[in-house]
Amino acid sequence: MFDRRNFLKVGALASSATAALAQTPEPPLPLGPLHVDGYGYRLPSFLKGSRLLFQGDSITDMKWGRNEKDRNHYLGHSYVYLIASRLGVDIPEAGLEVYNRGNSGNTVADLKSRWQKDAIEMKPDLLSVLIGVNHVSRGGGIETYEADYREILTRSRAVNERLRLVLLDPFVLPSGKLKDESKWTAWRADVDKMGAIVARLAKEFGAVHIRTQEIFDFAMAKVGPEHWIWDGVHPLPQGHELIARHWLQEVSARWH
Repeated sequence: MFDRRNFLKVGALASSATAALAQTPEPPLPLGPLHVDGYGYRLPSFLKGSRLLFQGDSITDMKWGRNEKDRNHYLGHSYVYLIASRLGVDIPEAGLEVYNRGNSGNTVADLKSRWQKDAIEMKPDLLSVLIGVNHVSRGGGIETYEADYREILTRSRAVNERLRLVLLDPFVLPSGKLKDESKWTAWRADVDKMGAIVARLAKEFGAVHIRTQEIFDFAMAKVGPEHWIWDGVHPLPQGHELIARHWLQEVSARWH
């Protein structure tokens, strides 16, 4: 027998369920070529007490505290901090030592001039390098980029043949000062040339290669460049998070 009250009740429940489904947010789209949409990576394997050293320019620097006794600020506020915090939670038993030696304004030539003190003498087990954009901003070109980069990697491997290397491509996006079409075209052309050099060096030295420009290009297509990089060069917090996720994904895939 048809019960109108039950019919209305079921109809109301169905309508509520439909409305709830309509309001359920869709899962996030992947944020890069590796489809990194979270921290679902395998944990990397490190020998206990391994030392991780991050080198680069202002993107890495992010005001890391030169006074290492100040443990509130010694890593700065870049992707380095995010990587260290994640690994410190996930594999605390590894007792990792993480150091930031990024220096604002640096080129590869600047890295080379301080490499003995800030890299060789620190005896890292893993060395991560992100460098290049200042070769464009200073107007000095990229003529010596490959030779200087190869030299510092060669020197590091000479003293530690088991050194793990992670090389990140330099990157830019058309935001801030790089909204100007002519400037954007010129900067991007040089950055792409350096990216090809990094790819070549990564293959030569057996390094993990993080295709950072490709990652930011993919992310930019979702929401626009200003969401990730405010001035064409320097990432916002979410931009640093994007780098950290891909770094962890690639490093975990290689050394697990």
